[in-house]
Amino acid sequence: MSITLRIKNMVCPRCVQSVAAIFQQRGITASVALGEVTLAEEPDAATLEGIREELAQAGFEWVASRVEALIVDIKRIVGAYLETAGNGPRTKLSTFIKEHIAYDYSYLSDLFSGVEGKSIEQYFIELRIEKVKELIVYDQLSFSEIADRTGFSSVHHLSAQFRKVSGLTPSHFRKLGAARRRPIDGL
Repeated sequence: MSITLRIKNMVCPRCVQSVAAIFQQRGITASVALGEVTLAEEPDAATLEGIREELAQAGFEWVASRVEALIVDIKRIVGAYLETAGNGPRTKLSTFIKEHIAYDYSYLSDLFSGVEGKSIEQYFIELRIEKVKELIVYDQLSFSEIADRTGFSSVHHLSAQFRKVSGLTPSHFRKLGAARRRPIDGL
């Protein structure tokens, strides 16, 4: 019987590789995706505890409760929503979340706010600005291209949101470089 584990702080492809390596080193066949690991069969309790410890050492946390699992799912889905930003017309964030999680959006929003201390929309804006910072640091795109790629309606809108969240203009941030970036799992 397969088992799915929810893993907190697994927010990027490198994280997926790190978590997959933990299972591979133990000879456990696992399908690893952002925020979750699916095992073909459930290992014994001692093996599971060892995995939990290794995940913790690598900066990941095995999510035990239903509430924690929902929070991880919401964050994973918000990240997926951000990845669709430059792909033409898109649905609202709330609709996108409702399409992927079978709960009422107002319940999910209240739950997320209660646990995280910020709304889903605030989390999305922070995530979006971190993506903008990443693209600025790479220094390969113009601000117009970055605005388009991250779903902002204009460079002005990008600049206003960026300044509101970071306290800097995108141009000033570009001069400072990577020193002001935050890891996504720290949002």
